[in-house]
Amino acid sequence: MEADDFLNGQVILVDKPLHWSSFQAVNKLKYLLKRKYNLPKKFKIGHAGTLDPLASGLLVICTGKFTKQITEIQAQAKEYTGTFYIGATTPSYDLETEIDAHFDIDHIGEQTIEEARLQFLGEIDQIPPVFSAIKKDGKRLYEHARAGETVEIASRKTTIYEFEITRIALPEVDFRVVCSKGTYIRSLAFDFGKTLQSGAHLSALRRTKIGNYRVENASTILDFEAKWKALDA
Repeated sequence: MEADDFLNGQVILVDKPLHWSSFQAVNKLKYLLKRKYNLPKKFKIGHAGTLDPLASGLLVICTGKFTKQITEIQAQAKEYTGTFYIGATTPSYDLETEIDAHFDIDHIGEQTIEEARLQFLGEIDQIPPVFSAIKKDGKRLYEHARAGETVEIASRKTTIYEFEITRIALPEVDFRVVCSKGTYIRSLAFDFGKTLQSGAHLSALRRTKIGNYRVENASTILDFEAKWKALDA
């Protein structure tokens, strides 16, 4: 590829590693592209859908004129795989914060889990986690949370198109979910625990698809870096 290819527009599929923010992944790729192809300082690049640092998987990155497609790509259905930890909750609904409560799981079995799963198919009301980037009164919700402030969060309509339980090894339950834009899998974990008359949090998450884009067709940032270094050698 040449510099003009990226300026005119490319869709780049990145497999984001754990502990990287989406912003870090985009910035690193931007740095590598600018260095490799001598792109201008105001080179356009952006991602179509944030992944939390504690999630890995597909990050769709658009360059140049293709950045105009970001909103369209973000609106497409997304697929995730991951693990719910049953019997304990955290304030962030994932591993970002420490466990704040423990719950009994002796009453939970395969049938209980299947009955709970069915309740989340289709359109549901979901309250986003307090540790999220949604703005309330001019501040991100996570800023309110970290300041110890209590805020009311309105529920949102979201759609779960597919929800499959792929492994049960209590306290862990593995899943695969296909959902609409704006779905918080952390909230799904929390609500799933409540439906089981227990508690739960998200202990692992990986995004595997956005629309027709698949993580198996993606490369890591390190892959890109190694490939471009080899070309320069």
